[in-house]
Amino acid sequence: MSRPTVLITGSSGFLGQAIARGLMDRYQVVGLDVSRPKKPLSGIETIEIDLTSDAIVAKALDQVRARTGGRIASIIHLAAYYDTTGEDNPRYDAVTVQGTRRLLAALQAFDTEQFVFSSTLLVHAPSSAKGRKIDEDSPIEPAWAYPQSKAKTETLILNEHGNIKVAILRLAGVYDEDCRAAFIAQQIARIFERLPTAYLFTGDITTGQPYLHKNDLVEAVVRVVDRRNDLADETTLLIGEEETPSYDEMQRRIGQLVHGERWRTMSLPKEMTKLGTWMQEKVLDQDTDIKSWMIENADDHYEIDTSRARSLLGWKPRHSLTATLPEMIRRLKVDPTDWYETNKLHPATVAASEPELDQAAERLRQSVEPSKDEVEAETERHRARTLWAPLTNAAIGLWLVASPVTLGLFDPSAAPIPPALGHEIASPETRDGRLGISEIVSGVLVVAFALIGMRRRWRWLQWLTAAVGIWVMFAPLVFWTTSAGAYATDTLAGMLIVTLAVMVPPTPGISRQALAADDDRPLGWTYSPSTFSQRLHIIALAFVGLFVSRYLAAYQLGHIDGLWDPFFGPGDAAVANGSEAVVTSWVSKRFPVADAGFGAFAYALDALAGAIGDRRRWRTMPWMVILFGLLVIPLGLVSVSFIIIQPPLIGALCTLCIIQAAVTIVLIPYSIDEVLASCQYLWGAKQAGQPFWRTFWRGGPALSEKQAPTPDLDRPLSAVLRDIVTGGVNFPWTLVASSFLGMLLMITPLAFGTSPILYFSDHITGCLVILVAVTAMAEVARAARFANVALGAWVAISPFVLDGATTTATIANVATGVLLIGLSLPRGTRSAAHYGGWDHAIV
Repeated sequence: MSRPTVLITGSSGFLGQAIARGLMDRYQVVGLDVSRPKKPLSGIETIEIDLTSDAIVAKALDQVRARTGGRIASIIHLAAYYDTTGEDNPRYDAVTVQGTRRLLAALQAFDTEQFVFSSTLLVHAPSSAKGRKIDEDSPIEPAWAYPQSKAKTETLILNEHGNIKVAILRLAGVYDEDCRAAFIAQQIARIFERLPTAYLFTGDITTGQPYLHKNDLVEAVVRVVDRRNDLADETTLLIGEEETPSYDEMQRRIGQLVHGERWRTMSLPKEMTKLGTWMQEKVLDQDTDIKSWMIENADDHYEIDTSRARSLLGWKPRHSLTATLPEMIRRLKVDPTDWYETNKLHPATVAASEPELDQAAERLRQSVEPSKDEVEAETERHRARTLWAPLTNAAIGLWLVASPVTLGLFDPSAAPIPPALGHEIASPETRDGRLGISEIVSGVLVVAFALIGMRRRWRWLQWLTAAVGIWVMFAPLVFWTTSAGAYATDTLAGMLIVTLAVMVPPTPGISRQALAADDDRPLGWTYSPSTFSQRLHIIALAFVGLFVSRYLAAYQLGHIDGLWDPFFGPGDAAVANGSEAVVTSWVSKRFPVADAGFGAFAYALDALAGAIGDRRRWRTMPWMVILFGLLVIPLGLVSVSFIIIQPPLIGALCTLCIIQAAVTIVLIPYSIDEVLASCQYLWGAKQAGQPFWRTFWRGGPALSEKQAPTPDLDRPLSAVLRDIVTGGVNFPWTLVASSFLGMLLMITPLAFGTSPILYFSDHITGCLVILVAVTAMAEVARAARFANVALGAWVAISPFVLDGATTTATIANVATGVLLIGLSLPRGTRSAAHYGGWDHAIV
């Protein structure tokens, strides 16, 4: 005899699969859902259905008829629309109400014995007082969109079920040992992460709601199906636990279980909480799991009477939420990321939590990565393939030895005083002679270090080779050489020496443990910040800065006669234009070397530091990544500072300096994420038992479970270009607009007729506004935008406290300041990227 057929809508979900398992021994279970489950149960077929389409519902039920002959013992209707916005989404009506109408109408053509509808106890008004229980006959007063849709659907079913028996189950929130109850999971997560909201509640903290264990729900549904012939034509049942733990009790229990401490929770007035939530959602444009509608209903109290279910079904719950909490928390502590993923939270935020780092430490003790011998063998193969690099360096060293004669550094020379010189120096002949001696000594050292460093035990000498290369780049500035050829040659030779010493062959000093794993994504990150698609544009911009600075330095050293500047005049300086005035000003002359040349040197180091290492370098070379950050960020601040001081202290502006500063500012947001990743790694590695300084200098092992390496340049060009532009950076219109306001402040004399001192203030503030806004375009630095709130406030009040304002300028400054404040509050749209525990700092 064939088994009776039971249909389950929403069968691919958590509850649908659980109920199917409970019924499959005695019934032929057929699932109906918009998609098949990822892990289908053996022996249960799922038919795809869309309850919003008449045609698709009819087609799906035709397939049901073909498999069942048209006889259905029961249909368990779980499918419905749900979200946490609290808003009346049209899909509540389309899916929950009209979808049920469509399904129920189609079932009239079948021999259907029973229709079981999954409703919610929230269709009821809350208990009138603590200790007073509601039952199935209590008033129906749903407070928000989800229970309202369920209440409407209940009425529809009772009016249109025809000859089909109906059982309406008003369920409490369902949980299991993995939690899976959204509001409880969020409450546990807030306490686990010690978020500020974990210490706050709104309204009466002694109120609460009942819940229902998944297994008890399954048992209740099975009993409803089994007793379908004994139940009335219309049966309504409250299904849940009669225990109602208060929010305060839950807080204390969770705090004790998670952190072993008594958790204190402060109750805030609802109006204050609503204001805070409104600020988060509407003003700051931030995501929050506490919505405005939740505040109004936060202290709704429910206690339920389930005596009807006991009487008709012989059912009572076998579990309780408070008794299950210890197991929930145990599973959270065993594997936080899996627990978060199960509960549809962001695993990235806890990827570097203490339990995860404990797991990492255990994995490192039982490492199954390639042995050190295997890593050493691969390193040796790499070294053997690149022996040409140190040999080439030896050849460059020989060129350096010969170059003083070739370039005439020892020949008598006469040259004008460098335009940017501000102190006494030796004669041109002496300066060039000293550079020539430096070239010879440097060349000899490069030859020696490069050749000796080819031996395995002396590989570390390649870092000394690189150090000599860096000196070669800097030496022409130290000696104020008169030879443009020597300066150009040394810049190129120095960069090549560094590249061939520590970038082409295996980089010396990285530990074999660091090289053993291919894992290239930091814990909790969705991408590697060290891939070349994340660095190519940084290197390219550094070269742009190098070329501009190198051009300015050539004028400062006297190698060329003038500079190009199409926009700015020289002011009071006796030179041709603003660029010449700035780079020969008293500020530049205070430096012991040509300051533009020093900038070129710094940009060259940026390019080299940006290029060295592979896509794992955030953990294999933390010191280099942090050095790179220290080169980029301070260089950006110096460049902006130099633009800031030009009008008030120099009396001129420099077009090329502005281009240089713009390049440097753009470098900052693209560099911050990698520095953050290295800092996070150093902290996590130390927590996992790795020595801090050894990890800092020599790198360390992967802390994550085995990963597939991130695709890099071996992808479609469009994907690479997308990463280049938006890797770790996005462009909220508010920050773009703030940048334009900064530019406007820099030209207030032209736009609004300001004059000093107000003009100087606007110029300085405008530069800072641009710096802050562009930096905040890096998602990990998004909170930096709040600095523009203070700057906007200053812009608004400055016309009233500084001289130089016209009526137009006063109005413009006030409007600009207020607008800047408003633009600096919203966070802007978040990308899909995650940054581990730093996600919480992206506010």
